[in-house]
Amino acid sequence: MATGKIIARGNAKGNVFDPFHKAGIISRLKSKRRNKTEFMTTDELQSTKKKRTLREYGGITLRGIAMGAADIVPGVSGGTMALILGIYEELIESIRAVGQPELWRAIIKFRVKDVFKIVNWEFLLAVATGILIAILTLSQGLEYVLKTYPVYIWSFFFGLVLASVYTVSKQVKHWAVTLGVAVGAGAIGAYILVGAVPAQTPTTWWFYMLSGALAICAMILPGISGAFILVLLGKYLDVLTAVNNRDFVTIGFVGIGAVIGLVTFAQLLGWLFKKYHDMTLAVLIGLMLGSLRKLWPWKKDMEWLLDEFGEKIIRHGEVVVSVQKNILPPHETTGDWIEIGLAFSLAIIGFVAILVLNRVATTNE
Repeated sequence: MATGKIIARGNAKGNVFDPFHKAGIISRLKSKRRNKTEFMTTDELQSTKKKRTLREYGGITLRGIAMGAADIVPGVSGGTMALILGIYEELIESIRAVGQPELWRAIIKFRVKDVFKIVNWEFLLAVATGILIAILTLSQGLEYVLKTYPVYIWSFFFGLVLASVYTVSKQVKHWAVTLGVAVGAGAIGAYILVGAVPAQTPTTWWFYMLSGALAICAMILPGISGAFILVLLGKYLDVLTAVNNRDFVTIGFVGIGAVIGLVTFAQLLGWLFKKYHDMTLAVLIGLMLGSLRKLWPWKKDMEWLLDEFGEKIIRHGEVVVSVQKNILPPHETTGDWIEIGLAFSLAIIGFVAILVLNRVATTNE
């Protein structure tokens, strides 16, 4: 089997970025001399996997916890957190390995050692462990806080995403008019999507699988929340309740769909990062900007989902809102002004936290 060349490309700060060294996974390479696709061998792949200490994997797990906490909240993307915390491209490349022919050949032939050489399993295990910890330990708390203090939580996340727009824009190497158009297109698309009306959908096994597949695709896109896709599909409360009640049947169907969607979508996203790095980042920045519509803290309920008799639908003790309108914060009383002050303070804390995290990550690099 022919061996492709590892191509290193510089980032905005002049540092060399090698996706194979960083991600440590198998990837397709184009030969300059022959018009055919080449692959790395498992021996070559083993030498490219990034070595980490146990402490460093602990840090990856903490990043996974942040991703999981974000994924629980409708409107905040785990992909955004991965991008902010500096593991996004490695995550996409590591997931891509699962769909590579070399891996499946090793699985079919029961070459267990080769499977562990190909897959960046230590990194994926650390991230997955963090996400699972967050889902199992924080889902009830976040559910309570969202219902009790929605303005404060949305304000904090608004600051997080707004700051991430700035930090991610620094990763674009060369800004051009076409990239500005891509930002605008992504922002408009996300703005329209997050304003969509939730649908009434079936509660069957195949739809839970479909919901998991669509949600996971959105989950790894910064700016589009996988949890919010579940809201649009009318399955967010069902899935959250299934997690809290340990309903493993429902969780299993959603999980199977998520695995299928994750592996297939990561192939496309990884290819886009290799071929159109700056353009892909520009679209992702636009998606984050457009998602701020959903994160605005002050909203007014306008419409509710109705059944065939015209009665409001109640799920898990809550009336299901279909349309909300962003409004200016109330400011008639002292309590209103206190709420505004706390909300803006939390937004600033979220904004500064992202800048600090980005500075620490840059310093470590």
